[in-house]
Amino acid sequence: MGPADAGDRDSLFPRGAALGLGDLGGSGVHALLASLRTSEPVSWLPALGGWLVTSREIALDVMRDPGTFTVDDPRFSTAQVVGPSMLSLDGADHERHRTPFADPFRSSAVRDAFADWTRDEARRLVSELAPSGYVDLASSLAAPLAVSTITKALGLVDVDEETMLAWYTSIVDAVVGVAAGREVPEAGTAAVAALRRQVETTVAEATGSLLSTVAGVGTLDRTEVFSNTAILLFGAIETSQGMTSNALLHLLSHPDQLAEVRAALADGEEALLDNAVEESLRFEPAVALVDRYATTDVDLGGAAIRRGELVSISLTAVNRDPAAFADPDRFDVHRPNARQNLSFVHGPHACLGMHLARLETREALWAVADLLAGVRLDPDGTEPPRGLIFRRAPTVVAAWDPAG
Repeated sequence: MGPADAGDRDSLFPRGAALGLGDLGGSGVHALLASLRTSEPVSWLPALGGWLVTSREIALDVMRDPGTFTVDDPRFSTAQVVGPSMLSLDGADHERHRTPFADPFRSSAVRDAFADWTRDEARRLVSELAPSGYVDLASSLAAPLAVSTITKALGLVDVDEETMLAWYTSIVDAVVGVAAGREVPEAGTAAVAALRRQVETTVAEATGSLLSTVAGVGTLDRTEVFSNTAILLFGAIETSQGMTSNALLHLLSHPDQLAEVRAALADGEEALLDNAVEESLRFEPAVALVDRYATTDVDLGGAAIRRGELVSISLTAVNRDPAAFADPDRFDVHRPNARQNLSFVHGPHACLGMHLARLETREALWAVADLLAGVRLDPDGTEPPRGLIFRRAPTVVAAWDPAG
């Protein structure tokens, strides 16, 4: 694209041209995205070096058409860090990478294998916090629950929570850095190498584990088993930690709705809790942006997109599209269509671990509501969600009435 083309686009999409990366990752992003959706539902953003989709209907068109809007591009940030995987491939290659991992993450399989374990783990973590009466639930509940759950799901052996969190942090930092145009840092390279050694140890020693089973199928080589494990690991931790942190923030910020959820659970009704999880997913998804690349020149929502150009979907925006969700800026655990959120994407790249992530968050919310009497948010210690690609509340500080 030449200078004249760039100028033309800036004048055709003035709202998008005026936005910086800081705007997209800040606390005021919802108003900015709503303005974009109204006037430029597919907008040119020089700060992103591509297009941004904020309309739910148009986003669905993109997600459902991997032939026109692909993830299979050398610029895809995750692939640059860990290598090609189900996340960064389309078509037959995508199916080959995804299929060996799929069965254990089906809804019924997750329920059978993890429902009781996840409930026990969430309650164990909350019970250990209970005597203190004051803690950051993001770091003390959401993060360790995400790490222990994916460690169990993958069957990783001889690795502790602190080490896993360090690897995860380095890999996520590397992915975010690459997306911003930086090279993979040394810490990211080291974390990838350490995780690969751990995966290979698990495949060799943990007979019956998910990774050993996948490797035994024989359709993926060792490098491919690793790359898919890496994206499952950092995706599961980032998505689940962010999802749980955000859900805790939203529910504790609305004590009247928390009381309704607690009362429903006391009556043996779990549907409102499940809907609270879906509403939180809609209200503030832990993954804010997903990227695609145009495989051909195409008109999308009135925008002339050229082959090879980046098309990013703002999940943050599409989940607050008033065409789908009435009064979208209001958090409402009773919202009848909350489950229509697109936080886990749609189409062939729908999140493999979405059922496990939902289970983690619901059990964390349930444990907090049930075991922490008088639990309430400390707004002075709590930070609002932020982030360009991954968006979550860094801290969710809560106080309660400790037993005794």
